[in-house]
Amino acid sequence: MSAHCQLTGRKPGFGNTISHSNRRTARRFDPNIQRRRYWLPSEGRYVRLALSAKGIKTVDVIGVEAAVARIRARGEKV
Repeated sequence: MSAHCQLTGRKPGFGNTISHSNRRTARRFDPNIQRRRYWLPSEGRYVRLALSAKGIKTVDVIGVEAAVARIRARGEKV
C-alpha cells in the first residue's frame, strides 16, 4: 500500500536520524495511513479508502459523499 492519503494528499516526509555521535542517516516519516470501508448511499455500495488519521476525522465532519467528491476532483479513482 502506498503511503499517501487519498483525501488530504499527505505523503511521506524525509529527513535524517541523528545519532548521539551526530552521525546522520536518511529516514522516512510515513503518515498514519489506514484503510477504511465506508458505505456510499448514492451508489449503493461500499468504498474502501486509504486515509490518514486526519483524513478519517475530515470524513467524519464533511461526510462520505463530500469526501468521495473531493477525491474524485483530485483525479483519483474510487
